[in-house]
Amino acid sequence: MARVRDLKSLPKAHLHLHFTGSMRPATLLELADKYGVHLPEALRGGEPPRLRATDERGWFRFQRLYDLARSCLREPEDIQRLVREAAEEDVRDGSRWLEIQVDPTSYAPRLGGLIPALEIILDAVRTTSRETGLGMRVLVAANRMKHPLDARTLARLAVRYRDQGVVGFGLSNDERRGFARDFDRAFTIAREGGLLAAPHGGELAGPVSVRDCLTDLGAARVGHGVRAVEDPAVLTSLAEAGVACEVCPASNVALGVYERPEDVPLRRLWDAGVPMALGADDPLLFGSRLAAQYEIARLHHAFTDHELAELARQSLRASAAPEDVRAKTMVEIDAWLAG
Repeated sequence: MARVRDLKSLPKAHLHLHFTGSMRPATLLELADKYGVHLPEALRGGEPPRLRATDERGWFRFQRLYDLARSCLREPEDIQRLVREAAEEDVRDGSRWLEIQVDPTSYAPRLGGLIPALEIILDAVRTTSRETGLGMRVLVAANRMKHPLDARTLARLAVRYRDQGVVGFGLSNDERRGFARDFDRAFTIAREGGLLAAPHGGELAGPVSVRDCLTDLGAARVGHGVRAVEDPAVLTSLAEAGVACEVCPASNVALGVYERPEDVPLRRLWDAGVPMALGADDPLLFGSRLAAQYEIARLHHAFTDHELAELARQSLRASAAPEDVRAKTMVEIDAWLAG
């Protein structure tokens, strides 16, 4: 009987994890009690909330829950705790490199302003990386729901802190609002400043959203990107350009993008030659972390251990990890396979 390798011990990179969404449920409860924040049963019940974001009302509910959770992060020590616990969870799941995504404007009102907020986050990331051994960097993300000028401000700030731990620039929230091209100047600032472009696309909106990320924003990675399978030309563009999709299977099902884990088009992306980096997105709300995404690929899409190892390699190749980290982790992946 063939040995089943432990996917938690498969070395990998984690490229799609949102800041507040990385919080442990127990930590959220403690912080809510600390600050007297009333949480709805959906966040107190111990189980992931029932979500469906394919309509406006569902997305609003998802955002409301996320905003409530974020309101419990008020002091630098809360930020430090979140970052350390996110790193501990990632290490437990075999991660060797984590790029955590954050919009610092969301935390600025409680942390003394935009620059202090980003500096507190980056300090927590550097300290945690040093103490846990996990390679860890930050991807600053603008909000599609805000004015493109705000995105330009963030892009300039992200470039300014490139040498202190910022490696990329993203664009999150409801991709059905506005156009990617509205944010093209912000992404030009980020790319010219040496940052990796990683906007969300192809989750709530279709393949046109992915195409716009490529053509208008110069994406080196696409957050989600799964809806690209609905247009062969877009799929080919991703494959030929070697642009990785940060695929989050559990999130796709939780938000109603797909009904079942087996409906997430992992195999179609794989067969088309599109690189993938599996991610947990928002474990707080979706109930599963990094290794569980690889379990979905194994259980629901029949990925072999050799294919899962290649997915782990693809996550590293798509990352901003320095060459020594990549090389060391590639050797560890080979060792996992050799077993």
